[in-house]
Amino acid sequence: MPAVTSVLVPYAAYLRVYEPLAAFPEPERDHWARYARSGRTPTAQDELRRSLADLLPTPPMPVPAHESPEAFVTEVDGVVCVCPWRTRLRGWLALKELPEMFPVPVLDAVLPPVVRGQATADYEAWRERHPDARPWIRTAVWQVPVRWFTLFADEEREYEPGEVPGEPPLLRYRTPMVQARRRLARALKTLRETIDEGPLTEGLVDVGRWLEEFHPRSLVELDYGGLVHALPSEQLADDRSAADVAEGIAALRDGDGEGAGEAYGRLTERWRAVRDRQFAN
Repeated sequence: MPAVTSVLVPYAAYLRVYEPLAAFPEPERDHWARYARSGRTPTAQDELRRSLADLLPTPPMPVPAHESPEAFVTEVDGVVCVCPWRTRLRGWLALKELPEMFPVPVLDAVLPPVVRGQATADYEAWRERHPDARPWIRTAVWQVPVRWFTLFADEEREYEPGEVPGEPPLLRYRTPMVQARRRLARALKTLRETIDEGPLTEGLVDVGRWLEEFHPRSLVELDYGGLVHALPSEQLADDRSAADVAEGIAALRDGDGEGAGEAYGRLTERWRAVRDRQFAN
């Protein structure tokens, strides 16, 4: 498996929800309880490697044949919380977005139309049996969407430079679900009162609807994931994007258009430099 395990983590960030065991119905609750007791600690890179393994056969398998039994596990105030991978469901959802990311000839070369068509048919059949299914993880490539930062405060930022050889840096935010919902609601109210409806407002509404699907005692996490490899170490250490977003929204609330513009300018300049690397040779 060296061809798979040697592949670097893609430049993707993740928004995750960890739910308490009580939020899951039986027998799924029992499965996750046993899983948590097993002490398994898979990483996002482990999930990536398994997904890449499915792309090696001919024809490739863009979506796993079976749903993953794995999850990320953490503890919140003594309560075990899990974030199921749901790799199969997320694979189907990602396939729906591919036409917006790649030209048709490129897409056909990577995933032939017959493969995509079969995956779409499988998803539609599965969806009829699981109409309420939703992912616990959202993914963004080559960026962290601005709307994600509205859920967090600067003091919730966790940064580890990865000083051990071979260990990548870590940059993430974690907050209780009640705080995430409260901050999103305040941001949405401010935007609707001060600017015209647009992509940012629509994005906040979408994230808000997603968060409402989860237990109120859940934990919300923003993980820079593979983006830590796209940012110079000094820039990563100085990245205060959540603070910039909070400052910009507060300035809008106070009628300070200039202050909001300065905060937004810092944010867009930082992430424009990251997105530009996507097309670098």
